[in-house]
Amino acid sequence: MATSGPGATNLVTGIATAYMDSVPLVAITCNVGKALLGKDSFQEIDIAGVAMPITKYSFLVKEVDKLADTIRRAFTIAKSGRPGPVLIDIAKNATSDKAEYEPKVPEKIERSTENIDDAVIDEAIKVLRNAKKPMVFVGGGAVISGADKELKEFVEKVDAPVTDTLMGKGAFPGTDDRYVGMLGMHGTKTANLSVSECDALVVVGSRFSDRVTGNTANYAKNATIIQIDIDEAEINKNVSVDMSIIGDVKAVLERMNERMEQMYHKEWMDKVMARKDALPMTYSEEGLTCPYVMEKLDELTDSDKTIICTEVGQHQMWAAQYYHYTHPRTLITSGGLGTMGYGLGASLGAQVGCPDKRVINIAGDGCFRMNMNELATASRYNIPIIEVIINNQVLGMVRQWQKLFYGKRYSQTVLNDKVDYIKLSEALGVKAIRVTKKEEVEGAIKEALSTKGPVVIEVVIESDDKVFPMVAPGKNLEDCFDEKDLQKQQ
Repeated sequence: MATSGPGATNLVTGIATAYMDSVPLVAITCNVGKALLGKDSFQEIDIAGVAMPITKYSFLVKEVDKLADTIRRAFTIAKSGRPGPVLIDIAKNATSDKAEYEPKVPEKIERSTENIDDAVIDEAIKVLRNAKKPMVFVGGGAVISGADKELKEFVEKVDAPVTDTLMGKGAFPGTDDRYVGMLGMHGTKTANLSVSECDALVVVGSRFSDRVTGNTANYAKNATIIQIDIDEAEINKNVSVDMSIIGDVKAVLERMNERMEQMYHKEWMDKVMARKDALPMTYSEEGLTCPYVMEKLDELTDSDKTIICTEVGQHQMWAAQYYHYTHPRTLITSGGLGTMGYGLGASLGAQVGCPDKRVINIAGDGCFRMNMNELATASRYNIPIIEVIINNQVLGMVRQWQKLFYGKRYSQTVLNDKVDYIKLSEALGVKAIRVTKKEEVEGAIKEALSTKGPVVIEVVIESDDKVFPMVAPGKNLEDCFDEKDLQKQQ
């Protein structure tokens, strides 16, 4: 909710974030009175027009008797089909006038099944029967539809390895032997090489973002691609596919599971698992690093009772790579828009919404500077989040690109000033712990977990730590490289 003018425009980034990640959101803003609309009145802005490209629908309510039904419609639209944000802008007079209110039971939102083509499902199953090297690629649509059980059954019936996107984390358990890690720019070598080699790729609720495809001309070039998605607009938008099944992911997988017999791909599974063993994720064991912190968090927390939130940057990728997500909606992050400053607010909302879970936000020092005032909110309401600040004194991901692809022409990435995050956190009423050595990590995490209120852990790491593996922009997935590969080239 926001007031008129700048209050409304301050919501735009949040609305766009929800739009890119298919989050059902109803944004309610206020505007000037009906008589002043269109006259450039004080704090008048056409927020419905501003938000039109980043919402499923926008309403302008000028009369109070239209308000209740509009709100009902907004929530229905936000949750129907592919979820997304809806905006309701309310003229000032509609907030002060009176009308008769009639209570109504909220409309039940049905799964989108009307476009599911059973004939295409049968054809897709034939492809999988004949495949020798199938892969299953999981995106955020599987999380949104709540299809984790159906997905697990499907994967086991196909007998295939599984990879996912950042937004697909937890839809398939990260601890399962079939899981080979994330796909794409910062995906594992195993995932990238296996997708490049497979002969059948089942894409479950992913829109083929540039961050997961690399060079689209050579993406999964050996595979028959089967895309399952609720939104027909996503078919053939970024990658040309051979088959598409339109509908709610959970409903589609239910139908496929009913029709499928058990398949076996032992030779292919053995090859991929051997590759997984031979090409593990690695990081420097010398000194304190974010991957080490994430592994310790993974070790010391129960994934069933923990929600990890992140800001955007290197720490976000490390959180995706080194923490094992076993359930959907246990990683809360900004995927499509890449919104710095997202995580702390998200963690507060997650903690209030899920008081039985422990919520941990992984932040970079650059992101923390964009939202640190929200620690006052955490303190005011004693919301027991844990804020982990990965302090490398730079905008790490930007610096990584500047070093690898722009000849070390660093610009506007250094944050080595005199800001003291411990004192700042304490001034906002939050307990704070600084960690500068590996041996201090476990104790700091245990202390934070045992604290009943909000806690900040500042982790000081090197400025030039990089996220590996990596696929350079525009390159093929099989061209993924890590630090050892770079050293060989020097």
